[in-house]
Amino acid sequence: MSIIKVAIADDHQIFRKGVILSLRPFANIKFVLEAENGDQLLEGLAEAQPDVILMDLRMPNKDGIETTKIISKTYPHIHIIVLTMFEDERFVTHLMENGANGYLLKSSDPGEIKKAIMEVMARGYYLNNFVNRILLKKSHNRTKTIPNLNSEIVINDKEKQVIRLLCMEYTAQEIATEMNISPRTVEAIKDRLMERFGVKNSVGLVFYAMKNSLID
Repeated sequence: MSIIKVAIADDHQIFRKGVILSLRPFANIKFVLEAENGDQLLEGLAEAQPDVILMDLRMPNKDGIETTKIISKTYPHIHIIVLTMFEDERFVTHLMENGANGYLLKSSDPGEIKKAIMEVMARGYYLNNFVNRILLKKSHNRTKTIPNLNSEIVINDKEKQVIRLLCMEYTAQEIATEMNISPRTVEAIKDRLMERFGVKNSVGLVFYAMKNSLID
């Protein structure tokens, strides 16, 4: 079983230690970095090289929102799971459209945190019931606009199928098997769509697809 290296950024030491202690029973999860603010986290990333970061939002010096945006650009291979007390849907959509791979509340139990870590490593994102409710709400409450042919979003059948399977939480390998194409082709389609839509990762692609009704 491969080791997943995890960093945690939170300005409350007791909370950090509590999370670390609660995940100790999971032998494949190893904490390699603790930080009490965004600046400290950024300073330690090059040496620690975590696979996943558990990110608080409200921190001194550099908060989790700004830090998430920086890391998603500088270290796009690192998966970021927001771990916060903020339940406001505006935080959820903003963070997950700007580089976060998952969003958890601090009331989450250790089992869900562990599941989120495993999911972002396997699929690139983790969407729990809390986030899914926000997605569905935004999907149903879209602002109606007058159609504009110049701004119409057009995707082909293969791209639509990839997005549909991503929304069903398929991995790249599972999508490749389902569509009878190579995993490299799946990644190329994802990269092309992310560049076209201006999103940074798979979860941003899922958000964009649902908000713009790109799939049935």
